[in-house]
Amino acid sequence: MKNLRTWWLTLGCIGLLIALPLSLRKDSTQTPSAGARRLVIFTPHSETIRQEFAEAFARHWRKSHAEDVYIDWRSPGGTSEIRLVLDASYKAADESKRTGIGADLFFGGGEPDFASQAKKGRLAPLQVFQRHPEWFATGGPIPEIFTGERLWAKDRTWCSSCLSRFGICWAPERWQALGLSAPTRWADLTDPKLRGQLALADPTKSGSVARTFELIIQAEMQRSLAAPERQALPETQRLALGWRDGLRLVQRLAANARYFSDSSTKVPLDVADGNAAAGMCVDYYGAAFAHQVNRPGATRLIWTAPAAGTTVSGDPIAVLRGAPEPELAQAFAEFVLSPEGQALWSSPVGGPHGPRARELFRPPVRQDAYASLPPDRAALSPYRNGDHLQYRPELTSAAFGTIRRAVRVMCIDTHEELKEAWAEIIRAGLPADALETMADVSAFPYREGGKGDPGLDSTDPLVAARRMSELAEFFRQNYRRAAAQARQHPTPR
Repeated sequence: MKNLRTWWLTLGCIGLLIALPLSLRKDSTQTPSAGARRLVIFTPHSETIRQEFAEAFARHWRKSHAEDVYIDWRSPGGTSEIRLVLDASYKAADESKRTGIGADLFFGGGEPDFASQAKKGRLAPLQVFQRHPEWFATGGPIPEIFTGERLWAKDRTWCSSCLSRFGICWAPERWQALGLSAPTRWADLTDPKLRGQLALADPTKSGSVARTFELIIQAEMQRSLAAPERQALPETQRLALGWRDGLRLVQRLAANARYFSDSSTKVPLDVADGNAAAGMCVDYYGAAFAHQVNRPGATRLIWTAPAAGTTVSGDPIAVLRGAPEPELAQAFAEFVLSPEGQALWSSPVGGPHGPRARELFRPPVRQDAYASLPPDRAALSPYRNGDHLQYRPELTSAAFGTIRRAVRVMCIDTHEELKEAWAEIIRAGLPADALETMADVSAFPYREGGKGDPGLDSTDPLVAARRMSELAEFFRQNYRRAAAQARQHPTPR
């Protein structure tokens, strides 16, 4: 046990040695001038977004304060990698009695990651709530809650800067060739004809992707609660059945997957290039790639919001505790939420306050931002459209970490065995016994109150690692048994 603990500590140190230098990586969106004030911002945003906001804020600040500003972006990867860097940096700061970590803002990512940092006391209150209370008032441009998702924190430590929805990006020609109708629901991606045709992203690398898997499971739980044939059952039992249905749906998506990518941008790229028939991707990636590859009479990529299968979630911004430039950091956050900053997200290039180089294809969080857009763009407002899922945090939020890791052990670490079992089952004509064995998710029972798995959610890394190993072995053996059962059935002619 002692040797194992030493091994894990060594591995953690190696990870930090890799992650911290990456977090210091500079990018080429700006060139600092002599005497320029510097803002250090952690972000998972693309270089295009970084460049547009850096240059726009620099112009804004120069005009109002006659000072130059240089944005020092730190991009170690997705929000999961940023979380690791923040955890390690603040732990070191706390041990040495320092207030901050030499960084000013956290800009971009999923709401769960910002809520987690706020809970740990690492975010400063945003002054924009005091300076512009009308933006957040009832009926104001930035709602507190939409589709059940919180768009700004109760303690006012973070606020969404833009919106996003995860959905289905698909290649019409590939679907037509497979004899499939256009997908409208997540379940449409589980068709056996799509074996080896899906492109998915790893939820352990992205909080937004993890939230999408949570929503897929919660949608099935809500369906189970409302199902007429289940109304005679107690509510807890209906929730448990929906939880099981959701896990099985995720498993079937994984069975059809070609891979689980570390990079969310790879998914729409592969679909557009014909390397996958469909995938799971966020709306702005789908819109950006569709804009690049679609031509009149030749549609290579379509993005679809699954019916009652996704919410509209926020992409927040926050000022970090102990920011070296607190005044400048607060001003940057306010600029991002202002009408001028919001125009960058979805205005065409060259439009009033629009981007200078490339469009960003992001829905602004401000409802009034859509009024100034061309009619075709304004019509895409998530506030106006969509058969959205209404998120109920009491159903699954406490199990968010478990869901994230469950996908890892049930679908990613055991992906080869899962794909083999699914291939044998399809070859045998989908025999019920083999399907039932493959779909055994009893290792993840629904826990009353929507709680997560104690082992997976343990703060002790040794306990969590041991539990993940146990679960991976459970599913690996199940998939092997399912494949063996399928082989015992005669192949249909």
